Amino acid sequence: MNWPVFFKRLGSAVVFCAVILAALTTTFEVLLAVTMLIQFFCIKETWQLFKNIFPDTTFPDTLYTLTQLFGFGLTISIAMASALGAFMFLTLLIPIILIFISILHPKNTLKAGMAAIFALLYVSIPLGGMISMYMLYHSGHLPTNIPLALILLIWTNDTMAYITGSFIGKTPFSKISPKKTWEGTIGGMVFTVLGVVILSYADWLPGLRLQDWIILAVLAAVIGTMGDLMESKLKRLANVKDSGNIMPGHGGALDRFDSLLATMPFVFCYVLIFMVR
Repeated sequence: MNWPVFFKRLGSAVVFCAVILAALTTTFEVLLAVTMLIQFFCIKETWQLFKNIFPDTTFPDTLYTLTQLFGFGLTISIAMASALGAFMFLTLLIPIILIFISILHPKNTLKAGMAAIFALLYVSIPLGGMISMYMLYHSGHLPTNIPLALILLIWTNDTMAYITGSFIGKTPFSKISPKKTWEGTIGGMVFTVLGVVILSYADWLPGLRLQDWIILAVLAAVIGTMGDLMESKLKRLANVKDSGNIMPGHGGALDRFDSLLATMPFVFCYVLIFMVR
């Protein structure tokens, strides 16, 4: 176990988790402000990664600005239940606008247009789903604060995967992230699921059935790990160590929220289909 690295990772995770957890336990206005800030940095870092991946492509500043503005609109429309029609309209209109701009630009910008659409799918839609579930909880349509629970589950999985992998990890999980091991990955999922089972039987988990908690834990572990690997692959293609430098030595926003962004759409779909009252 490399304790300095562990405490560095833990401290970084605690700081960023504390920010989003605090936002999820306060007013809608504070949550929206924090979410928009996270979205801004995540889209900015995604854009920069693709600029590094495709150095032969022109990435117009106008297209980047539109991506940020469209991301704000998408997030808000998903979050507001009354704006379902607007969301459906925007999901059709925004990709068309971005592709039109990238094709009609005098320089080679088609890949930039695709990067813009990817950024919206990767960042804005998951964050919109997070706010929507927050609002469903506070309006009485969900028995517990799902985004809050999901962040804690992801944090538990990441921490236990690192600890387990440090002590008994021997089998590499993926060439994308050589430090990840099968032992650590499985250990993170087992401890996360075991934790919700124990807490559920102790009657310390509010609102949901045990099977719901287990499904959320598995999604946090499995999809969260895939999200981490996907972001690692993007950084490898871009030939960078970190997606950004929000906190020196701790990486960028994508480094902190990659698992959450990947997991949120799956949880949102499960919540809408099986849990909303």
